[in-house]
Amino acid sequence: MNILILGSGGREHSLAWAALQNPKCDRLIVAPGNAGIAEIADCASLNIEDGGAVVTFAEENAIDFVIIGPEAPLASGVSDRLRAAGILVFGPSAAAAQLEASKAFTKQICDAAGAPTAAYGHFTDAASARAYVQQQGAPIVIKADGLAAGKGVIIAETVEQALSAVDDMFSGAFGAAGAEVVIEEFMTGEEASFFVLCDGETVLPIGTAQDHKRVGEGDTGPNTGGMGAYSPAPVMTQAVIDVALDRIVKPTMAQMAQQGTPYQGVLFVGLMIEEGAPRLVEYNVRFGDPECQVLMMRLGAQALDLMHGCAEGRLREMKVNWAADHALTVVLAAQGYPGAYEKGSVISGMDALPEDSSHMVFHAGTGRTAGNFTAQGGRVLAVTARAGSLTEAQRNAYQMVDQIDWPEGFCRRDIGWRAL
Repeated sequence: MNILILGSGGREHSLAWAALQNPKCDRLIVAPGNAGIAEIADCASLNIEDGGAVVTFAEENAIDFVIIGPEAPLASGVSDRLRAAGILVFGPSAAAAQLEASKAFTKQICDAAGAPTAAYGHFTDAASARAYVQQQGAPIVIKADGLAAGKGVIIAETVEQALSAVDDMFSGAFGAAGAEVVIEEFMTGEEASFFVLCDGETVLPIGTAQDHKRVGEGDTGPNTGGMGAYSPAPVMTQAVIDVALDRIVKPTMAQMAQQGTPYQGVLFVGLMIEEGAPRLVEYNVRFGDPECQVLMMRLGAQALDLMHGCAEGRLREMKVNWAADHALTVVLAAQGYPGAYEKGSVISGMDALPEDSSHMVFHAGTGRTAGNFTAQGGRVLAVTARAGSLTEAQRNAYQMVDQIDWPEGFCRRDIGWRAL
């Protein structure tokens, strides 16, 4: 079949890589893609948030199946336009994508489903939000209600920090995303990511992972989009998975279907686990980045079959074949990230690196200039290895990192430390 993947990051590179392992993939186009993706697939210039443009492109290129990577096209209704045109698509409707696009919506769904999550308040003005903070105290979590490119969450250690965050959000620091604010109880425990597919009825778990969001080693410094990840997550025992499915995921999916917004696609379930009891931190309506990279390395060719079966409503007849293996990815970022950083520096040394089912460098923010790979983003590469143990996967990933010549980049040297 002819497949179109929408997106341009490391997540989309890993999705493209996995799709190409499957003999059912005849032609692959990624829009807009990046320099690394261009090495393995056709890339196309396309506004991926314009549903009409995506439909036209899919029809002109005889696309059989569209996989939507990032959240913005989902929230803007691209999957709805594709379905209306009779084109098979992997990704929830705009109505169902509110599970990520609106934190208040998610809280209301959890309340209706009885899913355990943090206590919260929802506010549309700064004065009442400030009063709630002063009543609750700190630490406390301040969240912009809408999509803020992963940056709209502030964990405030003091009341003063919380009040400042409230003021920033209502004064436009996060644009329209901060027009409404959700303030949550600070939950303690260990955080992990749980990924399931849902076709509107059937829920199928497809893996667990843990990422490192903070920029500094030992999980210190400001939050980023993710500096590395590993799969599986040791804290996600079968007992924890069963509780998460029975008390959080399945009731949420049932509630979504009951209110006329059935969910179809991947659901990224962010959990906080304390003493074996999981509570929901957040839902995302797409694969995480860099969690997708380690999941795709472990799933391989079957990832395409699972996503295709999900889109066709066939999950009840499918199962995931997991090898007893581990994958770990190390993100190489531009110096200065997550703050200001320079673009255009040359990255060399990658030509000699292995590219196989156990070793891959997924590109996130790269370009091509005069035949050289160049850095064009904050998070630039995701160096990923798969092995029989997490220790071996970590060692192999860092051996690859050490062969990359990029003085203007940096990485954390402790990815996987929690598990190891």
